[in-house]
Amino acid sequence: MTNDALDLTPLRNALARLNEGWERYQKDTTDTQIRDGLIQRFEFTYEISHKMLKRYLKATSANAAEFDEMSFQDLIRTGHERGLLLHGWPQWRVYREMRAKTSHTYDEDVALEVVAGIPDFQREAAFLLQKLESGKA
Repeated sequence: MTNDALDLTPLRNALARLNEGWERYQKDTTDTQIRDGLIQRFEFTYEISHKMLKRYLKATSANAAEFDEMSFQDLIRTGHERGLLLHGWPQWRVYREMRAKTSHTYDEDVALEVVAGIPDFQREAAFLLQKLESGKA
């Protein structure tokens, strides 16, 4: 599959916005408005990342329908087995838990916990994007 067949623009843009948000947050980690925006950027980058992974796996599979029925956990395992992800299910479970907590960003401790995990996720999403762009998964 060539990278032309899968439009990676949404993932590329989401990751760029997440990176911009991280840089801005680092300038003033006490700014809760910037922090909350960073968490929102994490949310949509996370969502786009696993959706792009699924689209790629479906497009490169002999049986695309199998991915419609596949659990999220198995989707991540398959992506990791195919070299598309830096980490497997244990780390992605952490990202998923972070995402689940994002609706509680009014809680200072929860918000800080989510933000603390963002750099690891940035590396994961950048790795996925690089693999999808290269088409060498």
